[in-house]
Amino acid sequence: MTESSVHTAHWPAPYASGAVDATVTVPGSKSVTNRGLVLAALAAEPGWLRRPLRSRDTLLMADALRALGVRIEETVSSSSAAVGATGGTGEAWRVIPAGLHGPATIDVGNAGTVMRFLPPVAALADGPVRFDGDPRSYERPLHGVVDALRALGTRIDDDGRGALPLTVHGGGALDGGRVEIDASSSSQFISALLLSAPRFNQGVEVRHTGATLPSLPHIRMTVDMLRAVGAQVDEPETGGEPNVWRVSPSAVLGRDLTVEPDLSNAQPFLAAALVTGGRVTIPDWPAHTTQPGDALREIFTAMGGGCELTERGLEFTGSGRIHGIDVDLSEVGELTPGIAAVAALADSPSTLRGVAHLRLHETDRLAALTAEINGLGGDVSETDDGLRIRPRPLHGGVFHTYDDHRMATAGSIIGLAVDGVQIENVATTAKTLPDFTEMWTEMLKV
Repeated sequence: MTESSVHTAHWPAPYASGAVDATVTVPGSKSVTNRGLVLAALAAEPGWLRRPLRSRDTLLMADALRALGVRIEETVSSSSAAVGATGGTGEAWRVIPAGLHGPATIDVGNAGTVMRFLPPVAALADGPVRFDGDPRSYERPLHGVVDALRALGTRIDDDGRGALPLTVHGGGALDGGRVEIDASSSSQFISALLLSAPRFNQGVEVRHTGATLPSLPHIRMTVDMLRAVGAQVDEPETGGEPNVWRVSPSAVLGRDLTVEPDLSNAQPFLAAALVTGGRVTIPDWPAHTTQPGDALREIFTAMGGGCELTERGLEFTGSGRIHGIDVDLSEVGELTPGIAAVAALADSPSTLRGVAHLRLHETDRLAALTAEINGLGGDVSETDDGLRIRPRPLHGGVFHTYDDHRMATAGSIIGLAVDGVQIENVATTAKTLPDFTEMWTEMLKV
């Protein structure tokens, strides 16, 4: 099958004939893997990432760092080769820092972490670094990072677009200092500056000037990971000035990091238990984490499920009924597609709020969810900052993904309860969950 046919083929989403009862091992977190790669590349000594996610986004990050001179060696134990393809227990990446240099060309694909986290790294490189990517990446905002780096003294050629493609002219070092940015459209703008800040001569003080700030858990994740490699970080969460983050200059320590399972990628499997009135266990669910996906325990419980954290992992059970929900998802926006899919199958209306920034994600997720659920007979309308979902009987049809991995998994959730749903370009799940279709059918024993 050619690459083009894979992207245009329609995958028949499996219909669940009964309650699921499965244990699903979810591969490592994309957010942790890519932050870990950046910090290891900036370290003063080699480090390890164990059980990393191996997907399109993380391989793009690894290849980009290699283009800048970093050595990343991948190892898979012979006993775990089968699961290693998606970050199983046998896989580890050895990251050996080196002098960052250009000229280099970086393909960001459509990965927000790559296109936003690496321009500050490129500013520390010696030579020009060109960034390019998928057509959709040209539409995603980068102005927060571009404007901040310019204010800190970096030369960037982007023809005034504040978007890709662009070239960062690295000078081998960056003074750093105080900078103001509006991160209302993406918290990644702040994380991008913080991750490289220990290597800036003066560190950095980032002041967020916007009215809103989405996805705060991802900034908390960045701060926690910085502290784990020896950085000193002052933040609002620990008594610092509101909307201000400060990172002092310091060496970055090489660490041995084991990557947590990706809790956001666990969402469709937990949703399967909720939709079918079954049970799904996710091994190795952390008792304490900064991952936004941990909010699923509370959200899906409110929608009719129940969960327990045991030695086996997170055990989630559905009650056979799905309730609508009124919820602010501003801190966990990436969960919106899956929640919308479940809400479309509920017994009462739902309102999903605080996610206007999703219009700037891999696709305009609010418009896409509205179009695709309504295309199956649903009643979804956009609000200024979210969605209003009124459940109606749904029917089969094509569920388009817009090259967005979370749209593909959202359509698959609906397909559990609605016979005849076909997912267009399910291959886009390779962005963060390369074995999704195999994991999904195995869960259902199809």
